[in-house]
This record gives sequence, C-alpha cells and structure tokens, in this order.
Amino acid sequence: PPPFDPTDMILDAAQTALPPGLLDALAAGTMGKAPKASGSSGAKQKSITSGRPAGVRPGMPGRGARLALIETIKTAAPWQKIRPVREDGRLAIRTDDLRIRRFIAQTQSTTIFAVDASGSAAFARLAEAKGAVELLLAEAYVKRAEVALVAFRGTEAALALPPTRSLPRAKKELAGLAGGGGTPIAAGLDLARKVAEAEKGRGRTPLVVVLTDGRANVGGNAGQSPQDAALASARAYRASGIACVFIDCSPRPRPQGTELANAMGARLVTLPRVDAKSVVAAVKAASGGAV
Repeated sequence: PPPFDPTDMILDAAQTALPPGLLDALAAGTMGKAPKASGSSGAKQKSITSGRPAGVRPGMPGRGARLALIETIKTAAPWQKIRPVREDGRLAIRTDDLRIRRFIAQTQSTTIFAVDASGSAAFARLAEAKGAVELLLAEAYVKRAEVALVAFRGTEAALALPPTRSLPRAKKELAGLAGGGGTPIAAGLDLARKVAEAEKGRGRTPLVVVLTDGRANVGGNAGQSPQDAALASARAYRASGIACVFIDCSPRPRPQGTELANAMGARLVTLPRVDAKSVVAAVKAASGGAV
C-alpha cells in the first residue's frame, strides 16, 4: 500500500468540553470596555432614523430625522410670554426649540472563526477543535449572527467559508476541513482580521475566535521568526480595536498561546481534554462572572 500522507487528514468533530454559552459570555467580557455589545447580537449604536426609542435631543428634522412635536412644544411654551405674539395666534417656535427623536439601533454581527488545521493541531486536537467550533457555530446561528471560517495550515490561510447565516453550509465546510502541514499563524490572523475589517465596513460588529495551540513554525520575513511574525499580526488586532477570543487548544497550554492572546487583547480560554470545571472557571474569570 502507498505510504500514509499525514498532510491531508480529515478528522470528524469530537465532543468538546467547552460549556454552552461560552461565546456570549466571552464576547460580553471582551467588549466590556467598548460600546455595550454581544458577540451574537452586535453593538448598540445611536441612530436618528430607526431602532428602539431612546428619548429626544435638540436638532433639525429632515434627512431621516423625525420631529418630536410634543417635546418641541413643551420646550417653546415657557418662552411665549416674552416672545413677540404672532398675528395668527400660533406658538412662536424658534430653531433652538426643535427636538428630534433618538433611537438605539442594534447592529448585526459576524463571528469569524480562525481555526488551526496544521499538523501540530490535527493529530492531537483538530477533532476537538472542530467540536468546539460546531458548538460556537450553533450559538451564533441561534442569535442570527453571520459566521465565517478561516483555516490555516501548510504555508497559507484560506477563507473556507465567507460570512453566511447557513449553519448546514458552515458545518459542511468544517467537516471537510483537512489537517496537516505547517502552522502559519500569522497568515491565519492576518486573513481573519481582513475579513473582520470588511465586516466593519458593512456596518456589522465582528468578533474573531481563534483556535490554535499558539506555536507557529511557518511565516516571517528575513530575520523574523514565525512566532515573531505571529505576534506582530496579533498586535494589529489590539491596534484596530477588533474584539477577539483566543482558545488555546493544545494538550498542555504553553506560554506562546498566552503571549498571542495578550498581544491581541483577547480573552484567553484553554480547551482541556476532560476537565470541564476548569473551562467554566476560565470562562467566568474571562467574562467577569457573567456565566
């Protein structure tokens, strides 16, 4: 028989020890210092055209802004005695009396999974990492968030699944994800960030979820190690303000994963083999006790 080729190996998703509700809890903790948001439901933004009513403010109606008639009259009424009386008997309303309605609109969100499918992960943890992604995919789908999948192995990263709301399609792409080869973490982080920035350009709230053991062995320019290249790519997340979660899927967490998570400004969670209690404790710590 021909020799076994370990660079193109497909593993079925295995049951994960991650607890339900992980994505929402981590997203809430990750975005706590930004405008209030959820990894599933998107950020809340002020609007003058649509959304949930949130009071009024001074302003000129038009271009989508709606006049708050009652509040405008209430503002103008106390000044009528000292303003010139109109011949038609109507209220004397000035520009600074005008009030327009305010709304808070919830933006749609996109969860982008960056999955390490390299040899270091494939032969030990890729099956469990797939199980974790399936759990998180289901959570995002229930909240009607779009999901995208970036896979990195060998020498490059690829967008295995563009942003979509189709859970069956996402699971199909995940099931066919082969593992093996090198670990180009920098390429995976760079591509996931580009997808996230494109989603921000669409007016959506992106959340990047990275699953890797944190040990890069491919990438980097002359004089730059693969791990240094990965750290440089990770720092770009903190600079861009993109919310992210880092799940260390190595059998024994190593310093590289922690360094990457810190450089990204990401919430860090380890994915142990069987100890679900420690995962729950890590989630509580990461989300400030939200779980």
